[in-house]
Amino acid sequence: MPNHLIDGGVTGISIIIARLTGLPIGLFLLIINIPFVWLGYKKFGRTFALLSSIGIITLAILTSFHTPHGLTDIPILGAIFGGIVVGVGVGIVVRYGGIIDGTDTIALLIDRVTVFSIGEAILVINGFIIMCGGLVFGWDSALYSLVAYFVAHKAIDITVEGLNESRSLWIVSMHVREIGKVINELIKEPVTYVKESNPQDREPHGIMLAVITRFEEEKVKNAAREIDAHAYIVITRAHEVLGRISEGSLYRESS
Repeated sequence: MPNHLIDGGVTGISIIIARLTGLPIGLFLLIINIPFVWLGYKKFGRTFALLSSIGIITLAILTSFHTPHGLTDIPILGAIFGGIVVGVGVGIVVRYGGIIDGTDTIALLIDRVTVFSIGEAILVINGFIIMCGGLVFGWDSALYSLVAYFVAHKAIDITVEGLNESRSLWIVSMHVREIGKVINELIKEPVTYVKESNPQDREPHGIMLAVITRFEEEKVKNAAREIDAHAYIVITRAHEVLGRISEGSLYRESS
C-alpha cells in the first residue's frame, strides 16, 4: 500500500476506492465483501460463509495497522517482497480450504457453470482491476503491480504444494519388475505394480506407479532408461499425497 501497488480482487478495488475517497481501506473490504459472503452462503453453505467472514474481518482489521512508509520505498522491491508476503499468506488460507477475497467466490461459480477454470477467471478479473488501478495510481504502479501479482502466484503455488513437490511416475514396460526394484533401491520408497509383464497376454507390457519428488525425477528416469530404453514414462504433478504403503512391503498389486 505505501508503494501504491494494486492487489487483485476485492482488496484491489478497496485500495482504489480508499485512495479516491480518503476513507480506511478496511471499511471497503467489509462492505464490498458482504454480497460475496451472502452468495457463498447460498451456494456453498454456512461453514464456508462463516470462515470467509472471519478471514475478511481479520484482514480488514489488520489493514489499519499498516505504516505510512513500507520497509522500502523502491517500487520493484515492494513488488517482489510484497508479492512474496501476499502469496505466502493467501497460500496458507488456500491450503486449508478458505478464501479471504470475495472475487474468489465468483471464480468458483464461473468454474462450475462455464468452460473457464478458476485460475483463468481470477486472471481476467484481476487484470481488469489492475488496469483500473493504472488509471488512478499511474501506469508505472500498474506494471509494478503485475510483477507483484505474478510473484504472489508463484509464492501461492510453493506454499500450497511445498518446495518438495510430489510427482506421479507411471512406467509402461516389458521390464517393470526390474525397473521397480531399481527405483525402490534408488529412492527407498515402495512402488505399486498395477499390471504385471506377461509375454502371453494380448497386451504383454507391465504398468507400475511410484510417487517421487522433483529432485528424484531425473535420476529415476535415467535408471529406467538404462534397463529399458523404450519404456513409456509419464510424470505428472501430484497435487496431494495422503498415506503410504506399509513399511517392509516392496510393492502392492491392484487389479
